[in-house]
Amino acid sequence: MNETTALDSVLQQAHVARVSSVSGFKADGKIRVDLSDPAKSAQLRRAMAVESLPGFHCMCGGDVRFELFDRDGERLSALVLHHGATLRWGQWESDAVLVDGRLLLAWLDEVGMPGPMQQFEADRRQAEESAEEKRSWLAAMPAGLEEAADRILDLSRTGSGPSPELLAELTHRLLAALPDPVERVLALLGWYGSGSGRCSGYPLHESVPGELLRGVAMADLLAGLADPRAEERHDAGAVRHLVGWKTRPRQKRDVAGLPEPLRDRLLAHARRSGDSDKHNRAERWLAPLRA
Repeated sequence: MNETTALDSVLQQAHVARVSSVSGFKADGKIRVDLSDPAKSAQLRRAMAVESLPGFHCMCGGDVRFELFDRDGERLSALVLHHGATLRWGQWESDAVLVDGRLLLAWLDEVGMPGPMQQFEADRRQAEESAEEKRSWLAAMPAGLEEAADRILDLSRTGSGPSPELLAELTHRLLAALPDPVERVLALLGWYGSGSGRCSGYPLHESVPGELLRGVAMADLLAGLADPRAEERHDAGAVRHLVGWKTRPRQKRDVAGLPEPLRDRLLAHARRSGDSDKHNRAERWLAPLRA
């Protein structure tokens, strides 16, 4: 018997499973499941089938705790499910990857614990949205910066902001690839208007176009927004840049000097965005003062 099948031999002896949710590193809320019916036992065994033990440990306390008992009420073992994908058991040196974690989530849903499946689906949707945001952000990256893409994305992996050296390199690349200042501004605004589009709580790599726009002269920014090629995505980048937190050295003065038609245009974009944070920021920065 190898490690991946060791748990199944324990499950075959189990007549009762006690299941509880885990909050932080403490378990609470117990559900008792009768496994004396062979069909019920087989269902749990399939749901807990192990694919591999790759040698890693999740750093969190897990989501669901399972305690297994034999026909005499003696506890056989305890396991903890992590993120709908791995199990932790004291008999293993690492967490085990399930063959199909959704089977175990569906089993939990069936016995009266729908939360883990709901959380798994919410996390999956968020991951898909984040992946799509990253794809759109990369697709909008200005010409000449492609070779630096991995280093920029690494900012979100490492949790660090862009270094002055990286920003200087990107500025040099932009000047070489887009010598016309209006084209350069449009490229940066379109880039900053892509991805999540949020003014706060966005991945760190999305801060890069904002940092590059920080050094753009206001006259060039206005020229870009006045250009016939300026589209909704450029307005999105401009709103994000102008109403974000300390995005320009003289932000208050720069925003106050916006032409009224442009101010109205950007405010209308923020109101249409569906982003309440961006909308509220735009109202503070761009809405006309009430008499």
